[in-house]
Amino acid sequence: MKRCLIITGGKLDLAFAGSFLEQEHFDKIIAVDAGLEAVKALGLEPDMIVGDFDTVKPGILEYYRQKEHIIWDTHQPEKDETDTELALLKAQATGCTQIVILGATGGRMDHMLGNIHLLFPCLQKGIEAYILDSQNRIYLIDGYHTFRSSGLWGRYVSFLPLTEHVDGITLTGFKYPLSDKDIEIGTSLCISNELTGEEGTISFTDGVLIVVESHD
Repeated sequence: MKRCLIITGGKLDLAFAGSFLEQEHFDKIIAVDAGLEAVKALGLEPDMIVGDFDTVKPGILEYYRQKEHIIWDTHQPEKDETDTELALLKAQATGCTQIVILGATGGRMDHMLGNIHLLFPCLQKGIEAYILDSQNRIYLIDGYHTFRSSGLWGRYVSFLPLTEHVDGITLTGFKYPLSDKDIEIGTSLCISNELTGEEGTISFTDGVLIVVESHD
């Protein structure tokens, strides 16, 4: 598995990020625009820097421009894609099969919602893609999935429809089970569930779900 870390420009708890990165290895690191400041604070050496650089301190940019090994993917502020989308496209182009995004939550709600939607093209291409912060792990599923308590990000597991309808949901091993239940956008039915044991499963016949593993 080829893993890529993307650090983008939302709010990022540096203590959390530092602790997380101590336990992880990534084959590629991509810094996105203002996320470059977090990259420097964490002492990371990115392989690529992507963005229009309209929100980065000039001194930070100059520091990394001295490093010859870094690939720069520079864009104009007036463009169709967000900087995070451009970074995801670069990660996909390098053959990464798992992408972890830090700094994609907090701050502007439009960017956070947009970042969650950007997970969908990854799902379509069979790439595992996760948005992480100190409280949440967010990803998409389109069918059967197993959850193990030892691997959860927190106590709670929530499911929200990304597509208009998600059909035939069956939950086993959860505090609030379901059997062949159809849901649609506009319901909170599947918010804040919990495993009852070491393992739980979800299956459904059609649609895409946003999964949020979280703790208080």
